[in-house]
This record gives sequence, structure tokens and C-alpha cells, in this order.
Amino acid sequence: GRLWPAFRRFFLWRYYAEYFPIKLHKTADLNPNKNYIIGYHPHGILPFGAFANFNTEATGFSEKFPGITTRPITLEMNFWLPIRREKLLFFGVCSANKESVEWIISKNGKGNAAVIVIGGAAESLDAVPNTMELTLKNRKGFVKLALENGTSLVPCISFGENELYSQKHYDDNSLVKRIQLKLKHFFRMAPPIFHGRGIFQYTYGFLPYRKPINTIIGKPIDVEKVEKPTDEDVNKLHDAYVKALIDLFYEFREKYAENPKMEIVIK
Repeated sequence: GRLWPAFRRFFLWRYYAEYFPIKLHKTADLNPNKNYIIGYHPHGILPFGAFANFNTEATGFSEKFPGITTRPITLEMNFWLPIRREKLLFFGVCSANKESVEWIISKNGKGNAAVIVIGGAAESLDAVPNTMELTLKNRKGFVKLALENGTSLVPCISFGENELYSQKHYDDNSLVKRIQLKLKHFFRMAPPIFHGRGIFQYTYGFLPYRKPINTIIGKPIDVEKVEKPTDEDVNKLHDAYVKALIDLFYEFREKYAENPKMEIVIK
């Protein structure tokens, strides 16, 4: 993406972040002489926290992590509309295809962080308030990329992302959920059934509720380069990533979760 730094610093983004509000919390330094893949969880109905923290400077990412440039990743179909495409490029957003991510982490110098919302559209169907169900068990492509390029993995979790809209929880075997997943298969977008608040009333509408989002960036997991990683290599690193993410969740759950007894589910 043709990143335009001034666009990221545009003053309106601060008001956007303050609406909820959205805050970014650092637990470890990121070395500007290395590249990273940051895994963001959960997706939510829409990843408002990911946008504020990594597309803009509203929460002060560059101040907290000097020398690191974030490159948010999105579906290639989001670049098909001309005006939307240019806006995404100004934010520094790149396509989710393998070549784009590899360019970020191996061919664009150092100090780059590809930010991937790992659960994707499927996870939006589980964005139910006071839950943390993550689509992660079989999401291993980002782990393989990290191994092939020797790129450190950084777990990142947001408390409050799932509380911004009301959505009924449907069991995975229910008719509604099966229809939603079938539509996702054909259109690559999941159709969640949800509602938020209105402009002048709080009971129904499509604006997100004003609830805080606290995003925690965890400690990097160093990765040694393996040109042709085996399934065992991938699974071992994936297990380490999942463990680090779960540990991060429980470390900060009591402080930032609306429901301090909420459990994390990996599916």
C-alpha cells in the first residue's frame, strides 16, 4: 500500500478512538531491526480496534513502538472499488495474498509489522458480548509464512471488541449458522445478524455501542527461518502462539474484560 503518514495522523481519527474509547497497551518492545507478524484477536462484527490502533495514529502506536511501521492486511476484494482502494492504500493496507505479506516481511527492509486479523470473517459470527471465541485452531498459514521468512510472531488481543454490537449466539450445528457459513463460502463475507445503537437512541441501530476497547500487544515470539517447514514445525510454532495468546488473555482478563470470568475458546 502507498502509505501516506499524514493520513494516518489526521486529527479526526483521535475523535474516532475517543468515541469508544480505544486504548493500546504495550507489554514488550519491538525491535525496529526486525520484521513482525501481529495476530489480532478477535475480529468482532467489524474490527474497530484494529483500525484505530494499526491503520491510524489515534492510539499512538508509533510513539509506543518507534521505528515500526504497521501494514494492516485485508481481503483482496476490498481493493476492487477505485475510491475505496485509494483510501486503503493511504492507510498502508495490503492484500491478504501470500506475495503481499511476504513483501512486507522480507522485501521491504526492516521495521515492518504485517497485522492480520487471524479469525477473519468467520469469527464475526461468534462476536457475542461477554465471550471470546476465536477461529484459530486451523488457521496456520500465517505461522508457515513466519517460519519460511524467519519472522517473529506477536500475539495481540482486544478486550471489548465483541461488546460493540448485540448478536445472538447460534450453535455451530444450527440451521442459521449453517446458512451463514454457506454464504461465507460463496461470497467470502460472513453475514452476522446484529444490532447496535442509533444516533439519538440507544436501543436499536447500526452504530456501535460506546464501550471501551483495550488492545494488548504481547511479547514477540522469535522464529528461526525454515525454508521448507514440515507440518510438525508449523504445529509446534502454532501451539506456542496459541499458548502465548491464551496466557495474554488471562493476564489481563480481570483488568479489562467486561465479564472478568469470561473464558477464551479456541475453535
